[in-house]
Amino acid sequence: MDRAQKEKVVEELGQIFESSGVVVVSHYQGLTVAEMQDLRAQMSDAGGFVRVAKNKLAKIALEGKPCASIANFLSGMTVLTYSEDPIAAAKVIEKYAKTNSKISILGGAMGENLLDVAGVKALASMPSREELIASIVGCLVAPASNIAGAIGGPASGIASILSTIEERAEAA
Repeated sequence: MDRAQKEKVVEELGQIFESSGVVVVSHYQGLTVAEMQDLRAQMSDAGGFVRVAKNKLAKIALEGKPCASIANFLSGMTVLTYSEDPIAAAKVIEKYAKTNSKISILGGAMGENLLDVAGVKALASMPSREELIASIVGCLVAPASNIAGAIGGPASGIASILSTIEERAEAA
C-alpha cells in the first residue's frame, strides 16, 4: 500500500469515527471468509458496517476524534463494526459473538464515551430505534382507543334500550 492509499484509508476511517453513533472493536482470529461475509450481511441488514483496517492507520485516524479512547483496543487482528444508529452495530456483533467463538468483543465507543465489553453488551440489550418508536406510538394510540370505547359504550347501551322498548311497544 503506497502513501496515497494510506492517506485515503486514514481519511475514510476518520469520517467513520466522526459520523458513527457507535464503533465496536473486536478480535476476529480464525474467522473464515464465509463467516466474515455472513457478519457483513447481518450488519448491513441492521444498517451497520464492518471494516477491517490496519491498526496503525486506525490509530492515526482516531487522533482528535470523539472516540479516540478506543485506540487502546487496536492490537492484534481487529475488526471495526459501526453504525449511525447507536444500538445496531452493538446488537449485531454481540449476537454474532454469541454464536461464533472466533469473534471476541474488546470494547467500543459511543461518541466520547468509552465502552468496555459489559458496556457493549448493555448497549446491545437496549431496544432499537424502531422498537422505541413503536412503543411510543403504542402509548400515544392507546388512550385514543380507550376514549373511543368509552364514548361508544354508552351510545350502544342507549341504542339497545331503545330497541328493547320499541320491540315491547310493537308486541303490545
